[in-house]
Amino acid sequence: MGTEDINTRYADLDLWNTAEGVKALHEGQVEAVAAVGPALPAIATAVDAAVPRLKLGGRLVYVGAGTSARIGVQDGAELFPTFSWPKNHVAFVIAGGEGALLQSVENAEDSAANGATSIADLSVGRNDVVIGLAASGNTPFTVAAITEARTRGALTIGVANNPGSKLLSASEHPILVETGPEAVAGSTRMKAGTAQKIVLNLFSTMAMVRLGKVYRGLMVHMRPTNEKLRRRAVQMVVSVTGCDEQVAIDAMEQASGDVKLAVLLASGASIDVAIAALDMHEGNLRLALTEIA
Repeated sequence: MGTEDINTRYADLDLWNTAEGVKALHEGQVEAVAAVGPALPAIATAVDAAVPRLKLGGRLVYVGAGTSARIGVQDGAELFPTFSWPKNHVAFVIAGGEGALLQSVENAEDSAANGATSIADLSVGRNDVVIGLAASGNTPFTVAAITEARTRGALTIGVANNPGSKLLSASEHPILVETGPEAVAGSTRMKAGTAQKIVLNLFSTMAMVRLGKVYRGLMVHMRPTNEKLRRRAVQMVVSVTGCDEQVAIDAMEQASGDVKLAVLLASGASIDVAIAALDMHEGNLRLALTEIA
């Protein structure tokens, strides 16, 4: 596997001074970003396949072991504060359980049986979107979980860093990001991990855009749960409508913290008309604004 090979570029890493070493490690991170480029069409295809199922109430299920599991959890956990994606529409299948996020659980990734059982225990079904992450692409736990999910009719996406790997073959939507040898051989938290995080950033963000949770580059579907977010919400209403700040504050209060609804109210719609417009267009603010124009 390429991710396990020795990278001769870094053979003298321990002899270089710190500045030289950091610069060389940074080069590897830049390479990881570039490696995502060839995978962009596959990522876009996966987004377009996932959105219809998510609209039907499907869950995003992240599967992984070790570093890959932690990267998946980071992506999924941030969907609620950023996009108000329902917490019960995200699930995590982690080799070794939640405790493995903080401490390594030896041999957990080698259990194919546990991978398949974890998917069954979640009652994964046809509307769910299951994303498996593995740098090697051959982690038994993750491959078995994706295989079981696909058998159950779920949409399966596999993200791996080695071509020809089992995870890519098992997934309906394989996403290969070939990052090659690491600066420290086998330390896939480096280039491979960076590339996996970028793939998830692109996939989940674009899925939320397609679901109508972003308007003009603003996270208009987020819920203001603290003072920072309340200020951000008011500024979004001001930015979109051009109203003054007090009008935005009043609209946010009337809308009970719903930014989209507040935008329509600040644009002059009554609350009944605003709610009807959002309902008609499945929460898409751009289309709702057209409706009340």
